[in-house]
Amino acid sequence: MKRVGVLLLGALPVIAAGVYLAVPDDSADSADTASSASSSSQATDKSARDDAKDRAEKEREADDALIADLPPGLAAPAKKELAQQLVSSAENSTTKWRTAYGSIEDVGDGDGYTAGIVGFCTGTHDLLMLVERYTEAHPDNGLAKYLPALREVDGSDSHEGLDPGFTAAWQTEAELPAFRAAQEEERDRVYFEPAVRLAKLDGLGTLGQFVYYDAMVFHGPDTDAEGFYGLRERAMAKARTPGQGGSEKAYLDTFLDVREQAMRDKRPGIDTSRVDTAQRRFLAAGNMELATPLVWEMYGDTYRVP
Repeated sequence: MKRVGVLLLGALPVIAAGVYLAVPDDSADSADTASSASSSSQATDKSARDDAKDRAEKEREADDALIADLPPGLAAPAKKELAQQLVSSAENSTTKWRTAYGSIEDVGDGDGYTAGIVGFCTGTHDLLMLVERYTEAHPDNGLAKYLPALREVDGSDSHEGLDPGFTAAWQTEAELPAFRAAQEEERDRVYFEPAVRLAKLDGLGTLGQFVYYDAMVFHGPDTDAEGFYGLRERAMAKARTPGQGGSEKAYLDTFLDVREQAMRDKRPGIDTSRVDTAQRRFLAAGNMELATPLVWEMYGDTYRVP
């Protein structure tokens, strides 16, 4: 501020400059005080952020230690494979989930194109994230040219900029091991690992971990009322988790009630087989460890895992 004041005085009469110089520069002092207060406030804010970050890191370390002492549950290789079969029966009407890398269609649910092994959607951001991350590692891939269009249609059911070539490009790319691996990595990063981790922290066994995983895939890892985290909050408002001292079966019953209602609210008339004739069936049988053999129904078809 002082530099600006001196420059302005150069254009004024000399007497004015004399008066200016004879009077203490209150504005400069005020500016210095304000600057000092601002710096102090910024330092306080930074300290608070650092403290919060440190607490979060310590909490995560404690959670990691707790989880490390627990059985692998759904993360065990055989159970993880079973989980993919169950999800695939709902998403792709087959337990042979590895046949679905190249699947892509608009199923008319308002989410645009649904594609790949867990139904990544052009309208729900996860397909965009997949292609962005894949392009970082493989810049010359056949889907990269569609990134501007994918960003434009994100959050809608629009195909603008994607038709007519995107579906063919997806299917071609899905023949490549690198893109198949990318789909699996994104599935694990966005859906499987967060769901299993949180289920374990909530005190849930293998079945409960799958219940969380399937809900995460269908509803998305969102915090709004219809997203997975919103559903969990609503369920916890009605029943305690095992980690809070509640009954595992009672809590899962409540969670499935909340989830099924959310499915119907989003899409009236929806087939809720993935809850009614799969997860509820396992829960009613007391199969908390998701032990095989398993038999369930999906959209009128019967599936078996020996």
